[in-house]
Amino acid sequence: MDKKRVVIVDDSDFSVLIIKDILEKNGFEVVGRAGTLDEVISVVSETKPDLVTMDITLPGTDGFECTKEIHKIDKGIKVIAVSSMLDDEMLQKAKNFNISGYVQKPIDEEEFILAVKRVLDDEELFKHFQSLYLPIFKEAFSDALNRMTKTIATYKGERLSNETIQSKGIAVVVGIIGKYSGRMILDMSVESATALTDKMLKKESSKQTEIIAAIGEFANIVSGNACSMLNRENKVFGLRVSPPSVFYGKSLNISSAKIKTYSVTIDTEFGEMILNIGFSRGDFEWM
Repeated sequence: MDKKRVVIVDDSDFSVLIIKDILEKNGFEVVGRAGTLDEVISVVSETKPDLVTMDITLPGTDGFECTKEIHKIDKGIKVIAVSSMLDDEMLQKAKNFNISGYVQKPIDEEEFILAVKRVLDDEELFKHFQSLYLPIFKEAFSDALNRMTKTIATYKGERLSNETIQSKGIAVVVGIIGKYSGRMILDMSVESATALTDKMLKKESSKQTEIIAAIGEFANIVSGNACSMLNRENKVFGLRVSPPSVFYGKSLNISSAKIKTYSVTIDTEFGEMILNIGFSRGDFEWM
């Protein structure tokens, strides 16, 4: 794969030297530098880099105005802010100007390169992620079921779709954020949820709240363990799960996602369950 080409925008020679050394040591090609708005327009127009590292405080201008001009030249050029200034207002303004990442000075090399790699997404990385996540979520489900109930899961089939899911009775939805955003749904009948809860608690559950809490925590463990395994595969993914939301009812439908998701049918000792999971390449959380 060709080296990714980077322009450094900073009026400090010292900062330029630090950034350049880190980038080149990690396999990137620095093709230019700039310290003013006119220099930014000239260098970016001439070199057409993949990425620009952007200081926010510059003489006669700022990093936001420079970013705006860069995207007039080519909307596909990614920009990462590299600045000593960092607060909620700056972060929001950076997002409003389509800055894709934000690193605070003094620069930590590992943090900086991780941010760069997150921003310089390519087709190969997402294809690799797509090949990983379904087997890993199935592994996480099997492992959690075995560890918590000493029983085995059998996978009967899987399909890719974006159709509305008709619940069997109880559905747990877990949102996932990181480089890629997604969701996991675990769905089962009330009878299956009750039997699974009884097995995990090693006693008969007497309250609906116990069942809801137990199934929510089981889904949380599955999703959390799966995301941890994916993050170990590549730290760039940076996946994190949100607290689970549990829905139940006799006529419950889960609205279709904007993306296609995998639905996996699972046979367990407690009845049939559905594991639904999918991710998109949309906006990701970069701080």
